[in-house]
Amino acid sequence: MGQDQELAILFADVVGSTRLFEVLGDLAARDKVAICIEIMRRATEQHGGSVVKTMGDEVMATFADCDAAIDAAVEMQAAIAGHPDLEVEGQQVTIRIGCHFGPVVLETRDVFGVAVHTANRMTSQAKAGQVIITDAIQQRLSEQWKAVARRVDIAVPRGQHEEVTIFEVLWQHGETTSMLPAIATITELQKQFRIRLRYLGEELVLDPRERSAATLGRGQENDLVIKGNLVSRLHARIEAGKNRFMLVDQSTNGTFVQGQNGDDAFVRRDAIPLKGQGVIGLGRVPEPQSYHTVEFICEDGPDLTRP
Repeated sequence: MGQDQELAILFADVVGSTRLFEVLGDLAARDKVAICIEIMRRATEQHGGSVVKTMGDEVMATFADCDAAIDAAVEMQAAIAGHPDLEVEGQQVTIRIGCHFGPVVLETRDVFGVAVHTANRMTSQAKAGQVIITDAIQQRLSEQWKAVARRVDIAVPRGQHEEVTIFEVLWQHGETTSMLPAIATITELQKQFRIRLRYLGEELVLDPRERSAATLGRGQENDLVIKGNLVSRLHARIEAGKNRFMLVDQSTNGTFVQGQNGDDAFVRRDAIPLKGQGVIGLGRVPEPQSYHTVEFICEDGPDLTRP
């Protein structure tokens, strides 16, 4: 059975892939597309997103945080625009990206809902090299990203009745100078933080450079298998966002977070940032050394090194 959750949905596809196959032939064109897909996948994972599926020359990904979705989109565009192996007959291979935020239904290997169709529609609105987003994304962005999102149109996506305001994120050099410091520091910021997860003597370290996400739940496929009658099969994810880690609850009974400073939170089918250190309770209030409790320790700083 699917689970309802609000997420940022991103679609990215290679522009003019049919022409690539006509010009280069099947094998060479497939290699070019594969490079693009790998760049898209890597950017998604480095910014805490999840690649739901790839479809030929297209990637579909989800993010709990809208800033993280735009970080990934810009990194995809910049990496492909500057890749030395993606030039064909004097022209660079390009991609287009569309993004929307809204409620979706999560299945084991797919995501469904009207929001998914809207995100896909934004991709068809985008031209080569563009990142197109809806007002639902724009409203949730940090001021830094809002400053470089310009309104370009109003549309009614197919099968819907309400208008959607469309924005383009200006990421390219020459379009905006305020973006340049942000793009330059994305990778550097991600090198400076990690989180330690400890559970019944086991420790799992997440670091955006190497491993950016982990799943928790009673199913054997999870990174941390946690048994309990209130623990869902896939209960929660912990994933890297923009300079922080997010806890994304996907459960029936919710997740409790207690910080060392006394801050308590409860989240159910939503996401919250993890700060400092504390404990996480799956389905119930966390208790020290309990089978349903995970300890977390966030670490950051310019001199962060591995032990």
